[in-house]
Amino acid sequence: MFTVALEGPIHGEGSLPSPTLYRSIFSQIEEIGWEHLIKANEDLSSLTFRIIDEKGKYHVMEIMLSRNYPEAPPSINADLPYIPKMKWSNTSRLIDVINQFREHLKKLQVLWSTLECIDNNLSVIGPKEQSFGTAQRHISLCEDSSVLLHINPCKPNTLPECRFLGSDQKVDLLLKNWKKNSRNWKIDKAFHENLATILETELPQPPIATTTAAQKGDETMDCGICYAQYLPIGLLMFYLGIAHIVQNQLLSKSPVDS
Repeated sequence: MFTVALEGPIHGEGSLPSPTLYRSIFSQIEEIGWEHLIKANEDLSSLTFRIIDEKGKYHVMEIMLSRNYPEAPPSINADLPYIPKMKWSNTSRLIDVINQFREHLKKLQVLWSTLECIDNNLSVIGPKEQSFGTAQRHISLCEDSSVLLHINPCKPNTLPECRFLGSDQKVDLLLKNWKKNSRNWKIDKAFHENLATILETELPQPPIATTTAAQKGDETMDCGICYAQYLPIGLLMFYLGIAHIVQNQLLSKSPVDS
């Protein structure tokens, strides 16, 4: 069960497609799968689909159809570092646009894997959940300095562009090391390791999620209690006996004794 949100026409009154074009577009949506359509304009000038990439991530893609469609190619919009140029011919259909978009998502997986490596190994400044459309990261280097990295979406493993932030003395040192060691950047080496080598410094790791650690501690305690029922009968009786003795001692302990 799915719901498609219909919006009013964007070209004004009297600009609705012909019944023939309606049927053609509906047929092409059928090829893609109605379950992927999440929004459509009444005049079908805008169709929004939800596409899942090979890593299971969801992407929202809008296909915009001009008044001259299908003679004029559709255009697309999505939250990506850059939008690919779509190939279109007289025999092309919307499923071809979707397939080209999926291929583009495959190419961007290297970029997103690089960004994920940065997020997992370095202290990133900013929101935890980053947009698919960004190709930059703000990295903390120490208490008084940081670096803003601009990663090439097409070649994410190459040396990125950077901008250092901090005191003049610290920035001068970082720039000096960057210029001196840039040639040592290796595309087959992990991004965070390359960055540490170039800057000649140990980079801060991501902050420890104390909440998660506390939750894990609670889960461990709960598991110990829950698993008591699976102990051999002798150990179970011993466990319950010790608990009973401790409880009696606590109850019988007077305020004077404490």
